[in-house]
Amino acid sequence: MSTSGTRERTAGGRLTHVGDEVIPGVSPAVVVEGGRLAYLSGHVPLDAGGRLPEGFGAQIDQAFDNVADTLHRLGAGVGDLVRVTVFAVGLTPDLVPLVRGARDRFIGDAVPPSSALIGVDALFQPGVLVEIDAVVSLPPAERQGS
Repeated sequence: MSTSGTRERTAGGRLTHVGDEVIPGVSPAVVVEGGRLAYLSGHVPLDAGGRLPEGFGAQIDQAFDNVADTLHRLGAGVGDLVRVTVFAVGLTPDLVPLVRGARDRFIGDAVPPSSALIGVDALFQPGVLVEIDAVVSLPPAERQGS
């Protein structure tokens, strides 16, 4: 593959992050070079008891916790993420640092996935201020009986 810019391989060589980070913590592109893809549904900030935290900061942290739980159930980690999309109700410039801070805590030391932050008028239920969906690269499935 011929590309310019920074290239960093992660997740057992399945992902190639291409390009220089113009926005800190966001890979401009991620190439998946094998394995399987899982598409995560929109994760909302309801906790295990179905409770909705108050405030945008608490909600985005809970939504990222829910994504982390799904990754764990898939046998994946943050370094396996290909793309993350955050939908935020009433997005204004003052919310961007809250989104970046939560995303940075979630991603930690992993190479960041490609990302998008999209402002929306409303989500599925009044009071829900954030929703996160993602695409994750999983290792090839081991074949039974081979």
